[in-house]
Amino acid sequence: MKDLSKDSATFLEVGEDGAGQRIDNYLLKRLKGVPKSHVYRILRSGEVRVNKGRAAADRRLALGDQVRVPPVRIAAKADDQPVPAREFSVVFEDEALIVIDKPAGVAVHGGSGVSFGVIEQIRMARPNARFLELAHRLDRETSGLLLLGKKRSALTRLHDQFRDGVIDKRYLALVKGRWVDPLRNVKFPLLKYLTPEGERRVRVSPEGKEAHSIMRLQGCWKTPLGDFSLLEVQLRTGRTHQIRVHLAHLGFPIAGDEKYGDFAFNRDLQKAGLKRMFLHAVSMKLPHPISGEPLVLAAPLSQVLADFVAKIEKALDATL
Repeated sequence: MKDLSKDSATFLEVGEDGAGQRIDNYLLKRLKGVPKSHVYRILRSGEVRVNKGRAAADRRLALGDQVRVPPVRIAAKADDQPVPAREFSVVFEDEALIVIDKPAGVAVHGGSGVSFGVIEQIRMARPNARFLELAHRLDRETSGLLLLGKKRSALTRLHDQFRDGVIDKRYLALVKGRWVDPLRNVKFPLLKYLTPEGERRVRVSPEGKEAHSIMRLQGCWKTPLGDFSLLEVQLRTGRTHQIRVHLAHLGFPIAGDEKYGDFAFNRDLQKAGLKRMFLHAVSMKLPHPISGEPLVLAAPLSQVLADFVAKIEKALDATL
């Protein structure tokens, strides 16, 4: 690895392992010890160049691209934490991809105050694997289906499918309030921004990117804690924090959401036994990235979430 902390800019040539990656992910992987907020700052400022031109964070790199990286300060190696090898519950695996059921509380990759995530732990557990890359992301607090490519060709195809809306992704979300529409299309543009503390946030804004969620009511309950609704959410776009922000904007915050939720309500939920956000990637349908055969994937609710639903179903005036 080149020394990126020297006084002059460094030029990196994109190899097989970086081709097809977004430039933000490419840099985060190579700038270990650099705060995630700083990586995005040098991208926004134009200090990072690809083939001598400015590059947005979502720019996908091609084999042979020349990436200019400005001088950055990298934390000393002594501060690095060893990555513990870990296998996760596998829903599906073949020569092209792995699908796991990611637990809540585990980041998908290291960065932004997290030393390591799913991808680093799986790589450590599989030292002989020639290629392992995330095909998409889930929030740290969200559980459920997560796809990883085992071949570059499969990963590129999965990226295309996510971008083109080919993949049918569905989540289960428990929200505060009484939702009444059996089916509702929610279309609010979403804008990413940074808080003064450098933390990433998203809000509804006409200046944001198009975002489309389809909400289907699964159940409603009136309990001593208040009203709850269980929604199946189908994503037509895949914006950061899309489900969480759409529902909070509508006045139906997700139970246990510490960023966009009802904080007093969340404290009551913790006392009642729900100590995590109730958002779970429950199912996906897609063509296999190599063979094209239909893949139908499912990850049932964890015991903790299923038990909480059972608890509120026993409460007063349960209806569908």
